[in-house]
Amino acid sequence: MNKKFSKTWKGSKRPGKQRKYVANAPIHTRKKFISVNLAKALREKAGKRNIPVKKGDKVKVLRGKFKGKEGKILEVRMKTGRVIVEGIQVTKMDNSKANVKMQPSNLQIIEMADRKGKVEMKKTKEVKKEKQETKTEKTKENKK
Repeated sequence: MNKKFSKTWKGSKRPGKQRKYVANAPIHTRKKFISVNLAKALREKAGKRNIPVKKGDKVKVLRGKFKGKEGKILEVRMKTGRVIVEGIQVTKMDNSKANVKMQPSNLQIIEMADRKGKVEMKKTKEVKKEKQETKTEKTKENKK
């Protein structure tokens, strides 16, 4: 098997090929892998269903041992595709605490940290919709 990352790879049933795709992906492609589901109120604000998680976002855990807990994102690890959430820790055998590296798909964003362009993006979408509506109205008037 070729060791390089393929831009043209579409998908495979073979788990090994799927793992290889993720392991060899460049950083700009890995950003997609750390996308997190948005809460319903935020979906309307952002105009999207999920967005890449960012340090400072407040998230809620939806799956696993820590289900229902909330906390802020302390660190996003692009290399491993994991996220460290504040307050989610395990106790080790020597009674010390260790942060748990969570998978982004098991989280939901409750509050977003400052993001440039995300709210403006919705405005541009609304403007495009208004332009399309006015165009359809003009074409209807021209037909009459």
